[in-house]
Amino acid sequence: MTDLNTIGEFGLIERIRQATPAPKHADTVRGIGDDAAVFNWGDDYGLLATDMLVEGIHFDLMYVPLKHLGYKAVAVNVSDIAAMNGLPLQLTVSIGLSSRFPVEAVDELYEGIRMACEAYNVDLVGGDTTASRSGLIISISVLGKVPKDLITYRNTAQPNDVVCVTGDLGAAYLGLQLLEREKQVYLADPNMQPNLSEERSYLIQRQLRPDARTDIVHELRDLGIRPTAMIDISDGLASELLHICRQSGTGAVIFDENIPVDDQTHLAADEFKISPITAALNGGEDYELLFTVRPQEFDKLSTNARITAIGYLTANPDQVVLATKAGQQTPIRAQGWESLAKS
Repeated sequence: MTDLNTIGEFGLIERIRQATPAPKHADTVRGIGDDAAVFNWGDDYGLLATDMLVEGIHFDLMYVPLKHLGYKAVAVNVSDIAAMNGLPLQLTVSIGLSSRFPVEAVDELYEGIRMACEAYNVDLVGGDTTASRSGLIISISVLGKVPKDLITYRNTAQPNDVVCVTGDLGAAYLGLQLLEREKQVYLADPNMQPNLSEERSYLIQRQLRPDARTDIVHELRDLGIRPTAMIDISDGLASELLHICRQSGTGAVIFDENIPVDDQTHLAADEFKISPITAALNGGEDYELLFTVRPQEFDKLSTNARITAIGYLTANPDQVVLATKAGQQTPIRAQGWESLAKS
């Protein structure tokens, strides 16, 4: 028998994709392999994204407030819709609960879900509840749409495209390191108070309550820009860049000095003796957007402070590299979080 960790999460997804029959319905435009499934809705494409969060794997209730968890569970799904250049419409929520959760805990979780629905203009339209013997499980499916002439996939990038990212990277990973450190301090001495200073608030917020970048989708539309490819950054910049390059048949050159990293991330990285660039490349959970545009289109974005050009695509699919100011080039490898790895 083959251990799951030998092929990893993405290997398993690809194995399932290859064994999945071709769509039987003409309305099914795209299935497994992108941030969301795509359906023909006439003038628009319908989008469907699903994500599951499992206690002990994706979150730790020792330091994750249920309200924040509810918000995050919605945001990570909305982020997949945004990565297709679409906007969310409706969602369903399914939860598995153990008997240790009182009714008030469920209320708090759903308060966060409702806050996210309000923030992203999404209707909560249903779901399911069941018992769980392994803690809290949350599965959310989001339905969205995108005009057919604006749909954006992972496999349509081209050589010479400019590689862009929104916001900054690595903060969520450093926020997780801070929370895990304080958890260990508490376990060693429950009388100790958490040392989460105001200077670290941004990092904690990025980990506990990230925001999907639907604002960027609106901005791109206002500017008349359709990215040539796009993906959200859930598993680290390196992993997502490799997805685009492999599926589009391109290579890439990324400049380390261009990768946007917040000052708090730099300070925390020094404290943990972690390279901030490594955190940005492999940390994950930033839920920013990584996208590519034609060079002539980038001029429209060059003054947008929330979008940074970090490199360009090449015609050599065997060369996806990180370039330093000194001219050195290092192959980019995906070393981000792996949900099926053995602990």
